[in-house]
Amino acid sequence: MTAPLGIIMLDTAFPRPVGDVGNAASWPFPVLYRTVHGATARLVVSGQDGPLLEAFAAAGEDLRRAGACALTTSCGFLVLRQQALAARVGLPLATSSLLQIPAVAATLPAGRRVGVITYDAAALSLAHFTAAGLSEIPPVAGLPRGGALHGMIEDGAPYDRAALAAELLTVATGLISSAPDIGALVLECTNLPPFSALLAKVTGLPVYDSLTLGCWLHAAAVPPVRSSIDCDSGAEGN
Repeated sequence: MTAPLGIIMLDTAFPRPVGDVGNAASWPFPVLYRTVHGATARLVVSGQDGPLLEAFAAAGEDLRRAGACALTTSCGFLVLRQQALAARVGLPLATSSLLQIPAVAATLPAGRRVGVITYDAAALSLAHFTAAGLSEIPPVAGLPRGGALHGMIEDGAPYDRAALAAELLTVATGLISSAPDIGALVLECTNLPPFSALLAKVTGLPVYDSLTLGCWLHAAAVPPVRSSIDCDSGAEGN
């Protein structure tokens, strides 16, 4: 059986449909979850989760002991803890989809850059992008305070897929209009991947999210089994 990806979860109670990092059916391989109690979305987004660092590390270690082959998280803002957590857990760790930006940027034609859609643009600082390996802030747009996503996550509003999709498309088209040289989108928020396919179709741009991050991480941690024919062919080509 394929080794599972371990996912360190925030302490939340809102719905997680297929496509969300917190829904096991979103993944093409097994996953394991551990929740860090007290790690609310607002606490982490505001960067006030420092006192919970050891609890995050303990969750990662528990996932390692349970058989996880690599680790990720349920909030892109945890990129601020990437270095500290990686030093404390004994597995490959990718805290945030923002870590994909340098690699995505390298794939784009000259004159094109990566745009970022985030849960909270005001809270996403240069420190977050520095932790992701960038030296400057790329074009960023955030979901509106008081909107459908914030209302669901922070205020317990009902899940409204149509409203969430419309909100995301409005934000994305506004970002692209303000920065027409955007050649790809990275979604910071792990609750947005249910709409990645729609976003790619509407914008015509490649979209990277927490699922593309997790699949990349898992693919390297659990490489496909190759037949002896594949191996022999590779050896002959060297």
